[in-house]
Amino acid sequence: MKKLLLLFIGISTFMQAQKKDISLEDIWKYGTFRGEYMNALDAMNGDYYSLLNYSKTGSTVDKYNYKTLEKVTTIVDSKDLKDIRYFESYSFNNDETKLILGTKFKKIFRHSFYGTFYSYDIASKTIQLIGKDIQEPTFSPDSKKVAYGKDNNLFIKDLSTNKITQITSDGKKNFIINGITDWVYEEEFAFVRAFEWSKDSRNIAFLRFDESKVPEFSMDIQGTNLYPSQLVFKYPKAGEKNANVTLHMYQLASKNTKKVNLGAYEYIPRINWTNDANLLSVRTLNRHQNDLKMFFVDVNNLQPKLILQETDKAYVDITDDLTFLDDNSFIWTSEKDGYNHIYHYKKDGKLLCQVTKGNWDVTSYYGYNKKKKTIYYQSVENGSINRGVYSIRINGKKKQLLSNATGNNNAAFSKNLNYFINTFSDANTPNVFTLRNDKGTVLKTIKNNATLKEKVKGYKISPKEFSTININGENLNMYMIKPLDFDANKKYPLFMYQYSGPGSQYVKNTWNGANDYWHQMLVQKGMIVVCIDGRGTGYKGRDFKKMTYKELGKYEVEDQIAAAKKLGELPYINKNKIGIWGWSYGGFMSSNCILKGNDIFNTAIAVAPVTSWRFYDSVYTERYMQTPQENASGYDENSPLNHAEKLKGNYLLVHGSGDDNVHVQNSMRMINALIKANKQFDWAIYPDRTHGIYRGQNTRLHLFTKMTNFIEKHLLNN
Repeated sequence: MKKLLLLFIGISTFMQAQKKDISLEDIWKYGTFRGEYMNALDAMNGDYYSLLNYSKTGSTVDKYNYKTLEKVTTIVDSKDLKDIRYFESYSFNNDETKLILGTKFKKIFRHSFYGTFYSYDIASKTIQLIGKDIQEPTFSPDSKKVAYGKDNNLFIKDLSTNKITQITSDGKKNFIINGITDWVYEEEFAFVRAFEWSKDSRNIAFLRFDESKVPEFSMDIQGTNLYPSQLVFKYPKAGEKNANVTLHMYQLASKNTKKVNLGAYEYIPRINWTNDANLLSVRTLNRHQNDLKMFFVDVNNLQPKLILQETDKAYVDITDDLTFLDDNSFIWTSEKDGYNHIYHYKKDGKLLCQVTKGNWDVTSYYGYNKKKKTIYYQSVENGSINRGVYSIRINGKKKQLLSNATGNNNAAFSKNLNYFINTFSDANTPNVFTLRNDKGTVLKTIKNNATLKEKVKGYKISPKEFSTININGENLNMYMIKPLDFDANKKYPLFMYQYSGPGSQYVKNTWNGANDYWHQMLVQKGMIVVCIDGRGTGYKGRDFKKMTYKELGKYEVEDQIAAAKKLGELPYINKNKIGIWGWSYGGFMSSNCILKGNDIFNTAIAVAPVTSWRFYDSVYTERYMQTPQENASGYDENSPLNHAEKLKGNYLLVHGSGDDNVHVQNSMRMINALIKANKQFDWAIYPDRTHGIYRGQNTRLHLFTKMTNFIEKHLLNN
């Protein structure tokens, strides 16, 4: 028996030796581990979807059948268009007889861009210019007109006459914006188009942003010219003036615009027309973001009626989980019972039914099939690291699992919700795309990434070991990756990865991303990688997520330090070689950990970190911290700037100078604090790179080479 065991070990060792090491070039240059994906599809009327496809000759919009996945027809081909060589976007009108085609895009911020847009008539195959350097062109429901933003003003073009009506005229850069959001709304409330057509095409509701009192932020752009240029934009930091945002109603018949008085509020994060063409739903938030109100506004008198109000001791999240039924009752999600669930309300705001219940969160709301009286959603009810797709009747009965129970499942439904394409992966399985009906029956496997799965087998890939670790009274989700030749009698350096931001999740049962392959590369060099989602992260209920309120960086840091200390007590961990890294919020965390946990961590990398929440934007920061004027200690006691003198170990600080989100100011102030404290450290600034530090040839390869060298020097070398 002993000989057989030794023989097995020998064969296993030989097989592992035949596998290849992962290289940085595999991850960041050659795309070795790039899998198959499906293009983003758009559900069409009936059981069809469309795709934007590219070729050497141009671009096409093609129509496909959900049931068969076969192409039905090409709706438009750029080679047939006189004025467009190719297009980069498209959108349909309501009855899918026309398209808006976009090209020549110029990026503004994360989601916003200018472009040249055309209207295309499918039947006649004729094309018509809407405008150049415009934003967010949108068909009226009757398809006769298109509204759009240009030069901070709002316009309407009549497609039958080519007549352009200018709705607003006071738009001015860095002063007034009409119908398009400002920087902070785009970034934190996640929308750009701030105007909506009424169902009968008679009215347009829009938001007006008065930025005149918002402080300006400027960034030097190095570029390639002899002199740098400068980007100047309005950026409200925590506690500073926000734009004054107001709601207005434009009536096409009278060409009159009237302001809607909504009472006291700070933000208008959503406007949506109901199924009644005369009723607009409007959501407002106070500055603390813990008092959400939804009003119905009647276009005839513009008087708002309070329909629903949600309050929270911490904050209320803004989502797009809102569906109006034919009777104007509505479906809504809320955390009011302690977990995020689906609710059905009457049109007057009275509760009809709490549709989902349980000690688990609904993570996505997909829609409502009125014929079957069925709601479709995604949740973590099979464990917080897993996500499944479900259906349930609007009365809360007959719940059914439509996907795999474990792993990560995400659905792209047809417009009538009869079919969906399920994307499944887990820690051992790359993305598998399957076509399913509304009962969850698999009709066809579309792509299974078998080639990638087989390719990965040829590399030294260690399994992720999922578990929980009890820290500060909470069972925190954790994964650990050990070397393939792990020997419990040896001592290994420990490298921790985390993000830790409110509501986030990094410990989840899903397939590898680029960072995972980098972690595998580090593991094959002889270290153990761990990721732990501490207090304040998501999908474990309201109380767990919101316990960090007013103290960002306190409890999350305590958890990472305590976890590192506990893991350092394991016999196979070298407690003198513990490192941590993170990006953005994770960089804020890793900076705090090496400072406040200087007796535990000897190495840290912080990429694009916040170093003081005083430098970050008002909407995000105040949601979790209130203002600096109200909560100075919460801001300052948890800021790495105020603990620079505690640095003992090895610290690498990285930032992009063109980061319009987390400004390089954060790192520059950190650098000065460390200089003042006479602390040695390493740092790198990537010119003109934004928050993701990816633009430009070899940027990511260069960055991760620098990080790898830093880790090898301080954690792997004796």
